[in-house]
Amino acid sequence: MAGGFAVDGKVSAGCHREFKAKITWYVWICGIIAATCGLMFGYDIGISGGVTAMDDFLVRFFPAVYARKHRAKEDNYCKFDDQRLQLFTSSLYLAALATSFGASLVCTRFGRKRTMQAASIFFLIGAGLCAGAINIVMLIIGRISLGIGVGFGNQAAPLFLSEIAPAHIRGALNILFQLNVTIGILVANVVNYYTSNIHPAGWRYSLGGAGVPAAVLFLGSLIITETPTSLVERGHREAGRTMLERIRGTEEVDDEFDEIKSACETAAALCAEEKPFRRLRRRESRPPLVIAIVMQIFQQFTGINAIMFYAPVLFQTMGFESNASLLSAVVTGGVNVVSTLVSIILVDKIGRRKLLLEACVQMLIAQVTVGGIMWVQVKANNSPSHPWALAIVVLICVYVSSFAWSWGPLGWLIPSETFPLAIRTAGFSFAVSSNMFFTFVIAQAFLSMMCTMKAFIFFFFAICIVIMGVFVLALLPETKGVPIDEMVDMVWRRHWFWKRYFSDADDAKISNC
Repeated sequence: MAGGFAVDGKVSAGCHREFKAKITWYVWICGIIAATCGLMFGYDIGISGGVTAMDDFLVRFFPAVYARKHRAKEDNYCKFDDQRLQLFTSSLYLAALATSFGASLVCTRFGRKRTMQAASIFFLIGAGLCAGAINIVMLIIGRISLGIGVGFGNQAAPLFLSEIAPAHIRGALNILFQLNVTIGILVANVVNYYTSNIHPAGWRYSLGGAGVPAAVLFLGSLIITETPTSLVERGHREAGRTMLERIRGTEEVDDEFDEIKSACETAAALCAEEKPFRRLRRRESRPPLVIAIVMQIFQQFTGINAIMFYAPVLFQTMGFESNASLLSAVVTGGVNVVSTLVSIILVDKIGRRKLLLEACVQMLIAQVTVGGIMWVQVKANNSPSHPWALAIVVLICVYVSSFAWSWGPLGWLIPSETFPLAIRTAGFSFAVSSNMFFTFVIAQAFLSMMCTMKAFIFFFFAICIVIMGVFVLALLPETKGVPIDEMVDMVWRRHWFWKRYFSDADDAKISNC
């Protein structure tokens, strides 16, 4: 029996059953290892912007950008505008987009654990190709391999975390994924800061460093469990019960195991009748599907990845020297990590909606203020004074902090916990693919948008944030504390808008749960 804290899961939302569960050390160990998928993802987000700001890298692969960067009269907003340079960053996310649907099938057929192992192998291959690249083709192929790894990892890890977690700490445990994303970004920024002074191969060390979290995940995946839900879903009932007892720290798991069996039997019957991807077209599948896709679109249109991808480039546009811009990116990365810890503490106490709404207000103020300063202070051929540049860094930290305790982690948490089992992996694959598609769009377009829109790009993202806030206020239900297999009856059938998609809704069924 797994050791752990003697804390029973007591959930107050609605009238669903309460399951006995300790917060076991084994659950946290499995969660930390699985969340290493986030570390791989975050490292790549952080590393690409720093590498594309390194002169040695630009001279080898993008000499035209290097020449433009050092041209005295080049427009500050346009010096890094190059489609091939943006493709270096965005190709990974296009590959992840294409992979996510196949990853859904692998996740269902072979389990969450095996899918994460596959992610680590593709990431190791990609890191090796990028670090050893001798031409742009080899570099892009390496990025595509990394993208396949991201597609597999981002499909499996959030589902794994949601399925092993007791309901009363599901938010905190799932956010370990996003915490690792932020740690990966911070580590990448620190690595870039030091390797930028290693000539001429510093960029190789930066890109090759992606292999470290991949190796940790591969080795760690050899000792973690498969989720009880995945085991039962694939016909291993006894193994599923044994693992449930281990991760809950008690043998009194009859009620929860019965619910898992019931969910798996229902899912099997529905899948025999209609395949999961076809079932997503049904009316009753629309509420979680719409929420999953919209959350991913909004997560990207906060503008966060535009800033995280290109933070060093952005700070150079504001007038910082190369090393100073990388150091500023390290500072924002540190704020990102610390603020994600706030989400872990608060998400299961005050809920998802309050964190999202508060963040919309804070991000809106920061984006509008940064846009205003840059509109006045940053012109085509001049940079802001040092005090104004520092003010922009502070405001970006304010912006990053609010994203890190809200749209960052909750963009992954909410889609991973709201689908019924019959369509869970298929539905979540749409969340992953939507995230990757719009990450690709932002990564490919941001530098060109900045060249065209200049400071108004921040006002563009501010308008998106207003729309996001209205959506959360009107259409996003609260899922705090609700067991993962009771979402339909306890959340969707009760929501003022989404309940209309369940024409067979039975009030008696809901009230007698």
